[in-house]
Amino acid sequence: MIVINEKTKVFHLQNHEMSYIFEVMKDGSLGNLYFGKKVHVRDHYDYLHESEYRPNTAYVYKGEVDFSREHLRQEFPVYGSTDFRQPAITVQQENGSTISAFVYESHNVLKGKPTLKGLPATYVESDDEAETLEITLKDPVTKLRVVLSYSIYENLPIITRSVRVHNEGTQKLHLQRLMSMSLDLPDMKYEMLQLSGAWCRERVPHFRPLTSGIQAIESNRGSSSHYQNPFLALKRENATEHYGEVIGFSFVYSGNFLAQVEVDTYDVARVSMGINPMTFDWVLEPNQSFQAPEVVIAYSQSGLNGMSQAFHTLYRTRLARGVWRDKERPVLINNWEATGMNFTEDLLVTFAKQAYEDGVELFVLDDGWFGGRRHERAGLGDWVANSDLLPNGIHGLANRIEEIGLKFGLWFEPEMANEDSDLYRKHPDWIIQTPDRSCSHGRHQYVLDYSQKQVVDAIYEMMAKILRESKVSYIKWDMNRCITEPYTSSLPPERQGEVFHRYILGVYDLYERLTSEFPDILFEFCASGGGRFDPGMLYYSPQGWASDDSDAIERLKIQYGTSMVYPLSSIGAHVSVSPNEQVFRETPISTRGNVAYFGSFGYELDPTKLSKDDREMVRQQISFVKQYRKIIHQGTFYRLMSPFEGNYTAWMVVSQDQKTAIVGYYKVLNEVNGPFSRLYLQGLNEQYMYEEISSKQVYYGDELQNIGFVSSDASCGQVIDGRPTSHDFDSKVWVFQAK
Repeated sequence: MIVINEKTKVFHLQNHEMSYIFEVMKDGSLGNLYFGKKVHVRDHYDYLHESEYRPNTAYVYKGEVDFSREHLRQEFPVYGSTDFRQPAITVQQENGSTISAFVYESHNVLKGKPTLKGLPATYVESDDEAETLEITLKDPVTKLRVVLSYSIYENLPIITRSVRVHNEGTQKLHLQRLMSMSLDLPDMKYEMLQLSGAWCRERVPHFRPLTSGIQAIESNRGSSSHYQNPFLALKRENATEHYGEVIGFSFVYSGNFLAQVEVDTYDVARVSMGINPMTFDWVLEPNQSFQAPEVVIAYSQSGLNGMSQAFHTLYRTRLARGVWRDKERPVLINNWEATGMNFTEDLLVTFAKQAYEDGVELFVLDDGWFGGRRHERAGLGDWVANSDLLPNGIHGLANRIEEIGLKFGLWFEPEMANEDSDLYRKHPDWIIQTPDRSCSHGRHQYVLDYSQKQVVDAIYEMMAKILRESKVSYIKWDMNRCITEPYTSSLPPERQGEVFHRYILGVYDLYERLTSEFPDILFEFCASGGGRFDPGMLYYSPQGWASDDSDAIERLKIQYGTSMVYPLSSIGAHVSVSPNEQVFRETPISTRGNVAYFGSFGYELDPTKLSKDDREMVRQQISFVKQYRKIIHQGTFYRLMSPFEGNYTAWMVVSQDQKTAIVGYYKVLNEVNGPFSRLYLQGLNEQYMYEEISSKQVYYGDELQNIGFVSSDASCGQVIDGRPTSHDFDSKVWVFQAK
C-alpha cells in the first residue's frame, strides 16, 4: 500500500480506491503532488512541477525565481520563509523568533498502525489491515524533530494523519500551533460541509462554496461543543448523496479544535485541522515530546453517503473498543423524564417492574441519587448515595433491579462540582478559576481541574468504589458546562496555555482507567445532549446521547446530520414523552419509535402512565428492535431524503449480505390531494427478489432502485373508501427480505 521511490523520494500511498502522493522537494521540505482517486504508480511526477515568475513574490534561493513556497503545495508548511499562508506549526524560540525550516531526514514503513500514547485513535486488529509511513523532519536551528505519521487502510478509503514532535535541542521552545494535518489541494472547486448548531439542534449540515480567504469552524469552549463538530468535508459542486467526489476530515479529539480551509489568490485550497491555537501554548523543554491527536481523512467517489459509510465502518469497528463494540445494545429506559429528582427506591422499583414486563432490558437511574442533590445547586462532586432516597445504597437498588430481570445503569457527571458540596468545601482549589477574577458559573456548577492528576485520582476512587460494590452494567457520563476563566494553580505562568489540552488528557485518563477496570460496563457519553459528540469520545464509549431534544420530528434533523460522520450504533435515540418536553409537540408513539429505531434504542417516559394501546405499541417496538438491531447497527446506512429540503425524510439500512433492508419514511405535515410518490432505494442486490413483509408484495432489487417503491398514502386524494387516513407526523417503516 506504500510505494517509495528511494531515488526521487516520491511517496505513494494507495489502496483499491485512493492515492496520496507527495515528495521531498529540493529544499528538503515535503511537497504534495496528488490526493484523490487511485492512479498508477510512477517513478516520478515531474510534469506536475509548474513554476512561473510572479511579481511581488519572495523566492527561497538567491538568483532563482522558480522556487517559492508561496506557490507550492506542501505537506507540513511553515510561515514566514516565502509562504504567507496559515502554517501547520509555529514554534517560538528563546530569542522570540517563530521562523522554522523542517528538512527531510528519514522515513520508515511499518506494518499495521501504532497507537497514540494517552490519546484516542483508530486502530487495527491485524497488521495486514493497514500500513503506516513515518516521515522524520528536523529543524537545523532548534533541533526540533517532527514525525509525520500516515496510515492507510487496505479495505477502506481512509488515511489517518498525526504529528509527533520532540525537542532534541538545548532551548526551551513554545509550541504555539501544531495542526495534526495540512493538505494543499490544487483547486477550489468545492463546497464545504460543516455540522453546526446549538443545544437541542446539534449537527445541522451547512454547505457553502469555497471562496478566496479563510473559511473555518472552531471551538474554544473546552469541548468539541454543540456549536461546531470537529469535522468538515469538501464535495465537488455536482456531488450528491450518492454520486461525485467528496473528501471528509474528522478530528479524533474532544477539546478545542480548529478546522479550516484557506484559499489563496491562485485557487489552491489548504485544509488544516488540529488543536485550536487560540487557546494553546505548550512548553517543550529539551528532550520533551508532544503528540498531536489524529485526523481521519475519508475519500469517496460515491457522494456523501460513500464518505459517511467509510466513517461509519471505521468508527464502529476500529475506533470503538471493548466488549460492547459489536455486542447488541440493550433496550434501556431512563427515569429522568418520568421522575426527575423526585423518586424513592420503591418508586424506581415499581417503574422498573413495569418496564421489564414490556421487554425493556436495562433500567437507568439518572441525576439526583447522590450527596445533597435535591436540586441542581448542590451535590455535584459527592459521589455517595443519598441514604434518605436509597436506604440500601446503589448496591441495594442494583440488586433489586437485577432481581426483577433487568440490568442496572447509573448517571454520573464526574467533571463538575457544585459550590454546595463537600468536595468544593474541602478542595476549592480543585476548581478551574483564575486568580483575582470572578468565577463564572453555568447551571450553578463549576468545572473540576482535570489537568491536576490528584483531582482525576479522587474522582476515580469515588466512582470505582461504587462500581466495585454494586452491580452496575451501564454508565451515562454527562458533562453540562463549558470551561471559563481557564487557569490551573498546578502550573507556572508560562504554562497556562496547556490547561485546555491537559484537561482533555485528564478526561481521557479517567475514561481509560474506568473502562480498563470495568470492561463489561457499557459507557454512554453525554454533554447536555450532544455537546461532546466526537470521535474522541467514541474510543471510550461506543454510544452517546445525541441531543437533549428527543422530539421525533426534531430528531429527524439531528440524526440525519449526525449520520454524516457517526454510525447508527453510536447515536442514542429514545422514545420520549408526548407532548415533548423541549418543543411541546404531540407526536404518535409509532412515529417516535420509527425514528428511534435508527440508533441505540431506549425510552424516556413513565411506563406506568401509558395507555393500553400505547403500552401494546411499546411491546411491539421492543420486539422489532430485538429482531433487527444487529442489522440496524452493523448494516450499511443510506440517506434517501433530507429533512432540510422538504416535508419528507427517508433513510434505510441494508444488511451486510444484502438480504434484509429496513426503510424509514417520515412525513412532517399532512397534504391534501397531493402527488403520488416513489422512494428510490439503495444498496440492494439487483438480482435478488425482495418481499416487503407487511404487504407481502415482491420486487426485484433493480426495480426498487430504478423504478422505485410506491410510497403514496391517503393524502394523494380524498379518503372515500375506508382506507387508512394520513396525518401530520406520519411515518412508516418497511422491511424488505430477500426470498
